[in-house]
Amino acid sequence: MADDAAGPAPGNPQPPPVPLISVAGPPAEYGAGYGAAAASVIARNIEHYLRRFRDEAGLSRSAVRIAGGTFRNASRAAHPRIVEALDAVAGGAGVHVDEVYALNARTELLYGTGRTAADPPPSDPTEPEPTGPGPGPGREVGPDGSAGGCTTAGVLGSRTADGHLLLGQNWDWHPDQRDTMVLLRTTDERGLTVLTLTEAGMLAKAGLNSAGLGVCINMLGSDRDGLAPGRSPGVPYHVLLRAVLEAGSLGQATRVACRTPRNASINLLLGQAGPAGGELLDLEVVPGDVGWTHPVDGVLTHANHLETALPVRDTTKNLGGSSMFRAARARRLLVERAAGGPLSLADLADVFHDHLGLPLAICRHLDERDAPADQAETVYSVLIDLDARRLGLAAGPPCRHDYHWLELADGVTG
Repeated sequence: MADDAAGPAPGNPQPPPVPLISVAGPPAEYGAGYGAAAASVIARNIEHYLRRFRDEAGLSRSAVRIAGGTFRNASRAAHPRIVEALDAVAGGAGVHVDEVYALNARTELLYGTGRTAADPPPSDPTEPEPTGPGPGPGREVGPDGSAGGCTTAGVLGSRTADGHLLLGQNWDWHPDQRDTMVLLRTTDERGLTVLTLTEAGMLAKAGLNSAGLGVCINMLGSDRDGLAPGRSPGVPYHVLLRAVLEAGSLGQATRVACRTPRNASINLLLGQAGPAGGELLDLEVVPGDVGWTHPVDGVLTHANHLETALPVRDTTKNLGGSSMFRAARARRLLVERAAGGPLSLADLADVFHDHLGLPLAICRHLDERDAPADQAETVYSVLIDLDARRLGLAAGPPCRHDYHWLELADGVTG
């Protein structure tokens, strides 16, 4: 199939499109190092989301901190090592610790307050009164609406030219987020190395670890999202993601995903390098339930709607959007290419460049008809070769940019 040229040639090193931060040690040590190294961008990211919490969820800064403290307590009960790291991130960056947890819970706070983007802003834009005691039933803005959406794909090594298991995704979000991202590489006291693209102040998004485990993600929306009366606070999904990336195997990762209490619906496309082409598994994780799917013809894809028969209402049904065709199209494009021979990273990259349905395509572009606060595009695109333990990152939209490659062990290679 397509020549494996999804980015600059090896031997022509170029910096990645976001800063690379490498830290090591136990959680408190690597967290403090990360916080200090990214202090300015973490502070900028927190201010960005404080404005969004105010304008879109009606939450004052004091209410945000209260919510952040609640999510911190839930995270400590489930994943104390990650709390050690996040507490240290706050200390290293010199920011309020509860605001770091609110940042990690941005999905739960933005899409769990009962407020819509069309609502008028609070009367006092500097310190609005909270609209209630905390996040309530999910607001009617779906993950594939103006809020953005993602397309993920995986290919088993049995269907690739070099036998390597491949993962990838287009990450669609507000374009203002472009300048508040980092590549984070951590090596803990156990020797586990994690490399992940993440928003500054968080510990994970799409990434891989030295055990050969990788994850890509999609937002989902269900009628169980948010903190309705009687519903206990759960772990922010970005904390859950970090816990998954610290797992040593696919089975351990599924335990983390299934056992962690949560208030938001997300999709995890998981891969594990290993014999016979490795393994892929997709988990649709909603509050109180999980659904899963396996690769067909060596390919597994997902977008922003539920594909398993979970007993919840998918909010995509209320809103529509490109999620209804993106995953199916990505799968069909890959299977059609595989009919002509083994697949490569370049084939996966070509799928992430697809413009069918533009601007709401797999390669998403800005729709100027959206209000500025509601605009979204593919901000970054990620490719992961799990057997080679490397990650490629392209600025978005990826149709205009090359992938820059990083080795898990050594950093930037080209």
